Amino acid sequence: MSDIQAQFSVLKQTADPEVVDAIAQLIANGDDRDLNRINVLDFADRTGLDQEKVISGFLHASRLGLFDMSWNVLCPGCGGVLGAHATLKSLKHEDYNCALCAAGYEASVDEMVEVAFTVSPRVRRIGAHDPDTLPIWEYVRQMFWSSGVDINEESFSRLINEVTLEALELPAGEKAILSLNLPSQFIIVFEPVTHSAHFLDVQGEPTSERQQLSIMFNKLEAPTGTTVMRPGPLRLTLENQSGNRVLPSVWIAADALHEMIGKRKPILTAKRMLSNQTFRDVFKADNLNVDQRLKITSLTFLFTDLKGSTALYERVGDLSAFDLVRAHFRALLEIIAAEKGAVVKTIGDAVMATFVRPEHAITAGLHMRAAMDELNKQRGANDLILKIGIHEGPCLAVMLNERQDYFGQTVNIAARVQSLSTAQEIHITGPVLDVPAVAEILQQREIKPIQKQAALRGIADKMVVYEIP
Repeated sequence: MSDIQAQFSVLKQTADPEVVDAIAQLIANGDDRDLNRINVLDFADRTGLDQEKVISGFLHASRLGLFDMSWNVLCPGCGGVLGAHATLKSLKHEDYNCALCAAGYEASVDEMVEVAFTVSPRVRRIGAHDPDTLPIWEYVRQMFWSSGVDINEESFSRLINEVTLEALELPAGEKAILSLNLPSQFIIVFEPVTHSAHFLDVQGEPTSERQQLSIMFNKLEAPTGTTVMRPGPLRLTLENQSGNRVLPSVWIAADALHEMIGKRKPILTAKRMLSNQTFRDVFKADNLNVDQRLKITSLTFLFTDLKGSTALYERVGDLSAFDLVRAHFRALLEIIAAEKGAVVKTIGDAVMATFVRPEHAITAGLHMRAAMDELNKQRGANDLILKIGIHEGPCLAVMLNERQDYFGQTVNIAARVQSLSTAQEIHITGPVLDVPAVAEILQQREIKPIQKQAALRGIADKMVVYEIP
């Protein structure tokens, strides 16, 4: 048995066998392009497999060395990769700039950071492992644009044939002179290796006189410049002082370009990955650095706690109470994972969990309550009382006590809301109830939330909260 076959045998012990078979088929039969920056959500859709099982499968495969995982900072405008990082730890605090869009962005892990997978060169060598050898259009397609840009052959053909006036490979230290006839449109001279661009605002009366423009490529991150020119002939001088080959192209900012980059498909975001139980379990050492603070604009927190657990220990004894608490934890953790959430930490009898979407959290809360009812029914008692609170909002992803954690007012409110519960009811906040999918879940179950004003410890003003009876 080869080393790769042995790794797949090990993988089947931790990942879904159907997912493992699909991954093996991809590695064996996929094109080079298919094995670079794999969009696992798209892969799940194409294979008809469960997304969570696919994510888990690729994570376990990466841990075995079959794939390299990358955290790519994306431009929300064009979908280009502004920075590719082997670990989340190397994500920068400062802004990322997109020359093509002439805009700067602070990296938010909500939608701006994708997690993608590339086959390891030890498993199969592909062109993207040596990007300097990729032809110009394969470089643009595979290295510049992210897995979220829905590129098909027709749209990419339009980019080459309708959008591009000129494109070339320029070795390090060399110079090229292009003769162009500028149309009366907005023109972009774009270079994907150094991620630089220069805009030509072509306007006014056509001219027959040859215009001159020189552009130099180097390793400096210079702001995108704009030159006003007239329709007509242009002598464009391109000089490469970057130390590597560059791939400049001259594009018309036309509908074909906007249509191609406007077509998007879902991606595995860093936010979703941080709220994935397999990632938290398998990649504990590959989370954030101590001094990192990553913004998340929206995350849902669920807090639970057992009411009267001290009295429970006194009433049934330490051994029986420990078994009950352990059964309660087991039920909660299974529900959280099933609803696409992740456990951040447990404190005593309490659980802190995160979910990407509020509807996943409310479904988990309802299932938790039902699970406690079942445990009580099996015992013929009603002393396992679970307090649950749910809140959604912005936060910071941080490292605390050598563990990836979350910080901010949203976390504080979620914890305080949980403390309002007294007897198996769930308390949620307005931002959670305002989500249409949450309202639909409650309506389907014929649950009518009870609105109340609550004073939460550490929160200055009273808050409107909703009891789920």
